[in-house]
Amino acid sequence: MTTGGEGAGAAGTVIAVVDDLLFGSKVRAAASAGGRAIHFVRSRDRVVPAVRETGARLVIIDLDRLPLDPQGVIEDLRASPDGESIRIVGFARHTHPDILRAARGAGCEAMPRSSFVELLPELMSAGS
Repeated sequence: MTTGGEGAGAAGTVIAVVDDLLFGSKVRAAASAGGRAIHFVRSRDRVVPAVRETGARLVIIDLDRLPLDPQGVIEDLRASPDGESIRIVGFARHTHPDILRAARGAGCEAMPRSSFVELLPELMSAGS
């Protein structure tokens, strides 16, 4: 599902692996304000194809979505042909330091949810 940022183009597309309604609405609003198109993906097997189809260079992952295997998503992205040029930003509850540490080790900019919310406007600005 792609919303917001009409005419944003591939460089402005963001892939969001987020199904939490509160965070999804925050991400959607920030993307719209930043002029970016947002494409929500709900399954691990659709993340890399969505990046390839849209040309997105930013992927946001809710690291608390354990059934999705966020660690596997990060590894899939890094192993993809454009993996090193994709910025992966993940967030999790601050009470899950092991999840945050593992994501960082796999090449994700992982942070607590509160830090993610603070970073979101900057992340969605046209220059990011």
